[in-house]
Amino acid sequence: MINSLLGRRILIVEDEFLIAMMLEDMLLELGCVVAATAARPAQAIGLIDEVQIDAAILDVNLDGCDSFGIAAALSQRRVPFLFATGYGGSRVPPEFAAYQFIQKPYRLQELADALSRLSDGAAN
Repeated sequence: MINSLLGRRILIVEDEFLIAMMLEDMLLELGCVVAATAARPAQAIGLIDEVQIDAAILDVNLDGCDSFGIAAALSQRRVPFLFATGYGGSRVPPEFAAYQFIQKPYRLQELADALSRLSDGAAN
């Protein structure tokens, strides 16, 4: 557990159920709170306004849709986030190129490091 992550409320946006479950387990191991999980862009956008979140992890590809609208909504609300992808950063449009991303499959230490950078304000 990393102290800077203790109690941080994280929104997970992931359309693959098993990956979302694995990510939830990893976040709990790091001392985070899973604020909510969404599988679709509209669901995630609704949660941003309904649930208190400190940060978000956004899968780039959500069953054929992308998460860039969610990223824009989070950015407007000054909620830090990072992208998750199995494709590398090449699918991220220029306006989000400065944001960090983590590669799937997740590794606990990489996830912890990425979230710590968000907590420190160094990610976006």
